[in-house]
Amino acid sequence: MLRLENAQVKQGRFAMSADIALERGQKYAVIGPSGAGKSTLLNALCGFVPLATGRLIWNEDDITQAAPGARPMTMLFQDNNLFPHLTVAQNVGLGLRPDLKVSKRDLDKVNDALQRVGLLDQADKRPGALSGGQQSRAALARVLVQAREWVLLDEPFAALGPALRAEMLDLVQDLVAETRAGLIMVTHAPEDVRRIADQVIFVAEGRAHAPEPAAALMDNPPPALREYLGAG
Repeated sequence: MLRLENAQVKQGRFAMSADIALERGQKYAVIGPSGAGKSTLLNALCGFVPLATGRLIWNEDDITQAAPGARPMTMLFQDNNLFPHLTVAQNVGLGLRPDLKVSKRDLDKVNDALQRVGLLDQADKRPGALSGGQQSRAALARVLVQAREWVLLDEPFAALGPALRAEMLDLVQDLVAETRAGLIMVTHAPEDVRRIADQVIFVAEGRAHAPEPAAALMDNPPPALREYLGAG
């Protein structure tokens, strides 16, 4: 169980509170208006933004002050964070060894991850030679080799067309099912929520609300969510 207890994040004039519990193995969609704090929520969980108050608990351990690399999660950003001067295999290897001093065992893990995302034949290419969808797959392979308990997605597929985005979401869903990881995904697209999410965290008016079942919430949204969705 991952819990934000009486937590608050402050950045300048912006403040957001959260008191939520998340179960490993569940897939959570984080939705809400632009600027509401969806990405900030993920950054706080990963340790890139500190909590002003409250605690972050993983199982029974307080990880509020833990460094990002010491937390049980990995994050995939909007721009995929691929280094243009490195090969695809080297970019994936960074997930295991930031100094790129990979062992034979590490290399086997990299190749396995690339195989699972369909990019083994692109291992020696640089990101600039890949399509947008292939770049997303490479970034996903780097997440995969880290084998963390939680995978966080900050709209990494937003620039892709509908069909390719759906394909990537299906791939993510398959991979987290294999690893039994929890998934927390920021999205603006209601169709993505319906496609992949078990639960929805609605972020609005300075608060990340407790998760609610996705299908029921999307079928019968409360007034604030209905307004955001443009449902009348």
